[in-house]
Amino acid sequence: MGYIHFKQHFEPFRVFSLQDILKWDRAFDTRRLVEWQSKGYLIKVINRWYMFTGEKAPSSSMYLIANRIYAPSYISFQSAWAYYGLIPEGVYQVTSASTLKTHIFKTKVGVFSYRQLKPALMFGYRFIDDGGQQCKMADPEKLILDHLYLNPSLKSAEDFESLRLNQSLLKEIINREKLTDYSKLFGSQALENRMVVFCKTYEL
Repeated sequence: MGYIHFKQHFEPFRVFSLQDILKWDRAFDTRRLVEWQSKGYLIKVINRWYMFTGEKAPSSSMYLIANRIYAPSYISFQSAWAYYGLIPEGVYQVTSASTLKTHIFKTKVGVFSYRQLKPALMFGYRFIDDGGQQCKMADPEKLILDHLYLNPSLKSAEDFESLRLNQSLLKEIINREKLTDYSKLFGSQALENRMVVFCKTYEL
């Protein structure tokens, strides 16, 4: 198979796996991947995942990459705070929730970190558009609960103020009823109590 034909097919994927390739062409010679990397045509993102050299990776494409290379997962934590404009600073890595074990990948295209949630807690995300492709992003309400759940040391109003969240925007985008409903699905009274303190702190 020629490189041009290969690129025409996989360029819209932005990031693609060896499984994607073999699903498309079972007879594909995987030695081509090594050859095309040596020629500078391809970048190995992580083992068995690739993208084309020169592929631009704005934040939304980084979200797509994060979703795909370690699945199931969705964007949450610091990256989702930044996506919704709730924190004043940018973030240098893409942070996600996943049912897989906690892990961090330092790659040629960026840093991708994942924090483990049990399968029952893999809910509360929406699909955002990325040039015609869909990425999973935590709902604002689920984002709050993910963060509180995996950071149990955050308990007091002072702790929550230290997050420096944009209060006016938070009040605008958070649905308190939805937040309460989501919190009950965690099955943790301690989390619900901390959520109440969080809401009081930010006047939700």
